[in-house]
Amino acid sequence: MTAPGPKRSLSLRRYLLLGMLLPIGVFVVFNTASLYRQTLDAVNVAYDRTLLASAKSIGELLDVEDYDANARLKPAVPYAALEAFEADNQTRMFYRVSGPRGETVTGFDDFPPWSGTLPDRGPYAALVAFYDDRFRDSDVRVAVLLQPVVSSSGRGMAVIQVAETLELRRALARRVLIDTLWRQAVLIAVIALVAVVVVQRATRPVRRLSAELQARPEGDLTPISAPDAPRELLPLVDATNQVMERLQHLLDHQKRFVRDTSHQLRTPLAVLKTQVQSALRGDVDAHQALREINDTVERATTLANQMLALAKVEQLRHQADASVIDLAEVVRAVTLDLSPLVADKDIDFEISTVPAPVLAHDWMLRELARNLLHNAIRHTPAGASLSVRLVTDARSAALTLADSGPGIAADLRARLFQPFSAGNVLSGSGLGLAICREITNVLGGTISLDNREEHGRVRGLDATVRLPLARESLAGFH
Repeated sequence: MTAPGPKRSLSLRRYLLLGMLLPIGVFVVFNTASLYRQTLDAVNVAYDRTLLASAKSIGELLDVEDYDANARLKPAVPYAALEAFEADNQTRMFYRVSGPRGETVTGFDDFPPWSGTLPDRGPYAALVAFYDDRFRDSDVRVAVLLQPVVSSSGRGMAVIQVAETLELRRALARRVLIDTLWRQAVLIAVIALVAVVVVQRATRPVRRLSAELQARPEGDLTPISAPDAPRELLPLVDATNQVMERLQHLLDHQKRFVRDTSHQLRTPLAVLKTQVQSALRGDVDAHQALREINDTVERATTLANQMLALAKVEQLRHQADASVIDLAEVVRAVTLDLSPLVADKDIDFEISTVPAPVLAHDWMLRELARNLLHNAIRHTPAGASLSVRLVTDARSAALTLADSGPGIAADLRARLFQPFSAGNVLSGSGLGLAICREITNVLGGTISLDNREEHGRVRGLDATVRLPLARESLAGFH
């Protein structure tokens, strides 16, 4: 079974067209139905007036004998009288005249009699009502008129019903509807065309930018320049430039690491090869040769570990899984690990710490404390003093290691934090302080080396690291 391919997303053009035309289409459907009903109501009002006129004309052609309940209506209405009210041959008209007792006076005998009530307030100044019905398999519109009939020989009330089929009304409503739909269709087409043109013009900088990126040579991570990009795309361009800047930094660091590794490891490996060849030839005593080889391997191992540590600092720089750690606990744990070195040199050691929560990776803090303390122990003479002091203020923690060594020269201070710039090439690789500086930079802190002088003489070196406190966690550490 093949894995499903990536889901294809809608283009901006299709998304905009769907987002605009779909609501408009739904609105057009509802508007069309509402418009058809309104048009049909308007047509009914207009044609109902014709029905009322027909009913009144029929009422004027009636005669009556006797009075009220005994009145007898006499018809004088031929069907030809209704031909003048027929709009065209599309419609047919029917009528019926009923007397006071419901009897059919004239018209179509099978036309259903009216059994409704008159509206309280009709649209016309007459006793008339309009309703829809069905007659002879056709939908009809009926006007019923209560018409008083008066003559010299009587008085009575006639019920006049005039019906008209709905073909003409519906045809007129459909014609109005079709005309409206054509206009709305043209409007939707114009909107779609405008949306396509606008999207095409708006995405032109994106397409040009995409073409420029595809045409770039491999490894080109220079920032993107898009001065004509729309304002909405500027955050994307800025974010892309930031990503490319981080990638460039990683590539530069990788290249520098490979270059430094190949350069620094070449020397101890060459020395080791020479020592092995000399031992094989018997130029030196076997025990001395092994001791020299062991020293070379130890220096190479230390160098490799420190270079890997420097690379790991760069790796952790881009990870967001840091946690709040008490720097005091880390410093005390590292001090305990290096206590044998302190004991070997019989150093007068003193440590003073307070709780100091910082946001960092545990490995970073341990590596920072280990490198600083190891350097301080190495430069402190046997039997001399070494103190570790950790204090805090409102915003930062300050870790100070004060040794009793010879200090550092002014010309060496500027380059001591650079990789492979050791104060004594025989006793170090020059990476310890570089690692410390990288760690403090990642943690947003600073590191400084200051000679401690008394009476004009250097009495030692103070290595001070300042790291920002994790303010949201201060309450839990006090």
